[in-house]
Amino acid sequence: MSTAIAMIPARMGSQRLRQKNLRQLGGEPLIGRAIRKCQEAGVFDEIWVNSEDLEFEPYARQANVGFHHRPAELASNTATSEDFVYEFLQHHDCDRLFQVHSIAPLLTADEVRRFVETMQSSAHDVLLSGPLDQIECMYQNQPVNFSFAEKTNSQDLQPIQRVTWAITGWTRSTYIAAYESGRSATYAGEVGFFPLSQLAGHVIKTEADLQLAERLLPLLEPSQR
Repeated sequence: MSTAIAMIPARMGSQRLRQKNLRQLGGEPLIGRAIRKCQEAGVFDEIWVNSEDLEFEPYARQANVGFHHRPAELASNTATSEDFVYEFLQHHDCDRLFQVHSIAPLLTADEVRRFVETMQSSAHDVLLSGPLDQIECMYQNQPVNFSFAEKTNSQDLQPIQRVTWAITGWTRSTYIAAYESGRSATYAGEVGFFPLSQLAGHVIKTEADLQLAERLLPLLEPSQR
């Protein structure tokens, strides 16, 4: 069985919603929810919070998971996710790395478990995730999954695979080899897609997103009603 590590990125300097990883949802900080769902999934050999800010370390320690203190320059607005993922992989040996975003708080532990099991049993080097949108979609005024030549019923359309980054999986060796050769590591090798629920695809980037998540939470957690 290959080793699987969960990495929860947590940057303090978000611009649209200040300190969003520490904001509360259902009486629990977003970073705490992400840690808990990784633990409840029961599929990881290790769980790590990855941040440039030591303020996140107590949350990790209290939950008995690891804290990776990445360099401050990897938390700037110019640093890419490929940079900080590569830096993390330089310090942690595993076969597969799973990035679980705290800003997708409606992703469930069951979805995390099924995502990991799917990748572990596949030949994918990358497994992306997001909801399937079975509706007419356009890009730059041109149809993507339908034709202007005819009206198609929505239920007959090919669904769009909307990548939301709620959870992503990579094969460590493939990622490192691509990064070190100057290629895109995020999409290196065989890429697959794992469908998530529409709720799991809701990502917190603004205050309005957080308020909407509060209203959606009772659909997952009846105790929040």
